[in-house]
Amino acid sequence: MSKGKSTKPKAKANINKKDNPGNDVKHKSLKFEDILYEKKDRIARITINRPDMRNALRSKTREELAIAIEDAWLDDDVGVIVITGAGDKAFCAGGDLSWITDPKKKVDSYFMLVHYRLATAMRCCGKPIIARVNGYCIGGGNELNMLCDLTIASEDSIFGQAGPLVGSAPIWYGMQLLQHSVGDKKAREIVYLCNRYTAKEAQEMGWVNKVVPKEKLDEEVDAWCKRILEMSPQSLRIAKFQINFASDMAFSQITHGLELARFFLKSPEMVEGATAFMEKRKPDFYKVR
Repeated sequence: MSKGKSTKPKAKANINKKDNPGNDVKHKSLKFEDILYEKKDRIARITINRPDMRNALRSKTREELAIAIEDAWLDDDVGVIVITGAGDKAFCAGGDLSWITDPKKKVDSYFMLVHYRLATAMRCCGKPIIARVNGYCIGGGNELNMLCDLTIASEDSIFGQAGPLVGSAPIWYGMQLLQHSVGDKKAREIVYLCNRYTAKEAQEMGWVNKVVPKEKLDEEVDAWCKRILEMSPQSLRIAKFQINFASDMAFSQITHGLELARFFLKSPEMVEGATAFMEKRKPDFYKVR
């Protein structure tokens, strides 16, 4: 046996772009049921496509939104993301309450996972996300809006929270982010009273960046996208993370809130609230206490 150097060829590190799924994410064929998704001119546009339900969010919707944002996150050709709702009646009218009254359905781990996944994608992707609000932006729809970095709304849009009105509470970044935009007292008013606010009122509170006539909405959104795309992506990523820093401290509050949702979302008060909403009547919470 030779004492010299081994002639056996050394194994080479198999470094291939295909080993990193992020490198070919642009070429994936993504198919969705609840959303529309397109990427063009460095802009990723995501549309909640449930106009008959006023673009209400169900678990599948949240998961598909998360997948699209993750795709845009990993695509170096994308510099800005726009989220909107199909039709002209609603950006998103909130969470889909139809399952609350079904005793066979429960608040399962999938429900929890998609909330975490979507919020994490929106907060951590490092790219500016613009909410293009066209119509109702209520409840969970407003929480989705709050997770966006910027909001441009048509002047006929309506904003508000609906939690206590249907036996729920905006624990998914609603209460945590509203106070940073409108202040503590106003956030309490919005959540406690569940009133509706015009786009102009929301802008005056700092809830919305820009309000324009309905026919000018796309033009304004495109102008903001164009301006953002003139900026350094690295600098925007750093700025987003730095601005998020204070509200990131509320993450434990989010986890506690979502765990509490396991109890209150199927509680008698929530079932009464959801039933009353679907029957288009005022809820009577005290009869079920």
